[in-house]
Amino acid sequence: MNGVHDMGGMDGFGKVKPEPNEPMFHADWESRVLAMVRAMGAAGAFNIDTSRFYRETLPPHVYLSSSYYKKWFLGLEEMLIEKGYLTREEVAAGHAMQAPKALKHGKFDLANVERVMVRGKFARPAPAPAKFKIGDRVRAKNIHPATHTRLPRYVRGHVGVVELNHGCHVFPDSAAMELGENPQWLYTVVFEGRDLWGEDGDPTLKVSIDAFEPYLDPA
Repeated sequence: MNGVHDMGGMDGFGKVKPEPNEPMFHADWESRVLAMVRAMGAAGAFNIDTSRFYRETLPPHVYLSSSYYKKWFLGLEEMLIEKGYLTREEVAAGHAMQAPKALKHGKFDLANVERVMVRGKFARPAPAPAKFKIGDRVRAKNIHPATHTRLPRYVRGHVGVVELNHGCHVFPDSAAMELGENPQWLYTVVFEGRDLWGEDGDPTLKVSIDAFEPYLDPA
């Protein structure tokens, strides 16, 4: 979807100021949020693409004023409410008020945490031959879906060159909406900076993105 999260190529937000020696977490609650998101995903409440989609749907003023893990927390809360694992009344009360909805994978004990929590693999057998090969010129489609997509807004409509073929993978656009894995070929496509940013862009700049086959047309 088009949202404030897709900030590539946008200006007016000031310089990026990395924090020297930044800790993994700035407060204990952040680590708990990470644990909750990973645990609920591992238990089958949602997949990684669905989780990303709910963070993207935060209102712009909330998204821009929230820290990284606050976005995770707010996205998780809304997702669990919509999927029937929580109610808004329970969130307001701070405790369960009804029997919990069963999880797909049930509970897992301490001995199985490492096995269960390791991120899955997303490569899948190819349903058809790849349409593009390394060196092909391709144009990113000018799409504006209302749902999740991994195609950055700033490359849409622009021409690039296929740099790598990563094989076939779960298609996030389908997975986020729980419409199945729908495996698609995944390529790295490189764009010239001035094709993206215009004549005022850095002539030495190139931008590489990973793009799924349905995002691309022959140029």
